[in-house]
Amino acid sequence: MSSQTFADRPLKKLLLFDVDDTLTVPRQVASQEMFDLLRALRKKVAIGVVGGSDLVKISEQLHVPGSNVTKDFDYVFAENGLTAFKMGEPLETQSFIKFLGEEKYKKLVNFCLHYIADLDIPIKRGTFVEFRNGMINVSPIGRNATNAERLEFSAYDKQAGVREAFVKVLREKFSDYGLTFAIGGQISFDICPNGWDKTYCLRHVEDEHFEEIHFFGDKTHKGGNDYEIFSDPRTIGHTVKGPADTLRILKEMFFKD
Repeated sequence: MSSQTFADRPLKKLLLFDVDDTLTVPRQVASQEMFDLLRALRKKVAIGVVGGSDLVKISEQLHVPGSNVTKDFDYVFAENGLTAFKMGEPLETQSFIKFLGEEKYKKLVNFCLHYIADLDIPIKRGTFVEFRNGMINVSPIGRNATNAERLEFSAYDKQAGVREAFVKVLREKFSDYGLTFAIGGQISFDICPNGWDKTYCLRHVEDEHFEEIHFFGDKTHKGGNDYEIFSDPRTIGHTVKGPADTLRILKEMFFKD
């Protein structure tokens, strides 16, 4: 490796993790067992987290009292890496609004809100469109839903395909906008410029010339928000079924003895 940043790690590998249903139960704080294993793992390899949420939400889920998530991981990529940190130091950021422009952005958001208004689903709460630095997050039920309501909608959506149908319409309606639509988590989907999916974060690690980059995520199917980075030729992808599965795989890979 050309850089000495991670010279103390015996394995010249980088492990990147999704957050919800990979390191944590969706929108919940990671378990102590997960924190302990990641701390031990960091003595062997470089580790990073890449999520679609903003830094505040990621910090809430990966927070240990008295610590800082940007220092507990070698890399922290919020909003797919559009807000990025390396060894606690901020890296260059990007803006969705600058890319799209106000007029196109308003048309997109207005269409989403009208579509949601006409949706006939069991319940609706609030915060249907959440603006983030590098993307927008759209939720048919609304991000203010309780954890119980999120679970109910997730089960309903698996049968009714609400988000899948919504995304299909948006892809057709805004095909000339240069956007990617990716379903993630339990209740929402992300909209970002093409190439600003989770593969965006990989540009921030190129200078380290890692021998291997592993990615762990749950939404690795086509249309899921982990699909692009999972299938990228620069990474070795691992599909997980939840935090317990992530722990199992990591123990098998790095802590057999």
